[in-house]
Amino acid sequence: MIEVYEYSYIDRPRLTRTHAQLILDHAVRRIKEFTISLDLGLTKSKAYFDGNFKYVLLNNYWISIDLLKELKGNAVYEVVDNDKIVAVTRRTPTGFYKLMAVNGDTAPTLEINGIHMHRIKDITPWEDSKLKVKAARVRRGCRVLDTCMGLGYTAILSLLRGATEVYTVEIDEVVLEISQHNPWSRILERRGIIIIKGDIFKVIDELPNNYFHTIIHDPPRFTSTSGDLYSEEFYRKLCRVLRPRGTLFHYTGEPGKHRIRFVKGVMERLRKAGFYHVKWINGVKGVIAYKLEW
Repeated sequence: MIEVYEYSYIDRPRLTRTHAQLILDHAVRRIKEFTISLDLGLTKSKAYFDGNFKYVLLNNYWISIDLLKELKGNAVYEVVDNDKIVAVTRRTPTGFYKLMAVNGDTAPTLEINGIHMHRIKDITPWEDSKLKVKAARVRRGCRVLDTCMGLGYTAILSLLRGATEVYTVEIDEVVLEISQHNPWSRILERRGIIIIKGDIFKVIDELPNNYFHTIIHDPPRFTSTSGDLYSEEFYRKLCRVLRPRGTLFHYTGEPGKHRIRFVKGVMERLRKAGFYHVKWINGVKGVIAYKLEW
């Protein structure tokens, strides 16, 4: 049975070390009122110092200058109360999750056990996701399956590109929870995006034949626990739910020194599963494929 997840954005000021330094610089220069983004670059807000320049008002919260000096590293921070700031991180028995700032005013990535969920070298996570959606040829009026939601950028950008329905699947409850603290994930609240909580390998069995015009498959990197998502069996499931002449974009990345052999294996399994015109796209680090018309 499909379990639909009700996404609800938690609206609080978000800061990075870059924003903290900007505030501290204004305090040194004794500039009482200034403009700053409190949602990682999406909008601008007014901020104000008290008369002694010891506290700054961020939306409705007073934060001490001394506290801002303590912000370290590349985490995204969240203001939760007067003079209380916490990093958007979560620790579980199996991992450490961090909403990670790429720079002050752009979409963050999610880091799990030190592994980034997006490309960040010479590209932002948002631009990385845009390239994937473009490669998948998402167009107005189409139905999209996004197999692995993460922070939801692929699903959001598919909707913004004109898709009428976007089904996105996420197995990890911690990832779903962190996405609610990310301003750039907020559009997941919009009508047209259906979030399914579960294992895509099993969830896909509940989805109808020939339903989606486009599939974007951006799985976790290949390991013993994620290998099913790179299997011929799973590719056959993808082929079943894709419409004839539909498009599949499969992000593979460049997995180490065996990249060529790995990608060739992915492409061969896609062909065996019923896809054709299977081709590697270097600029997006993934494979494009199409379903035969029958």
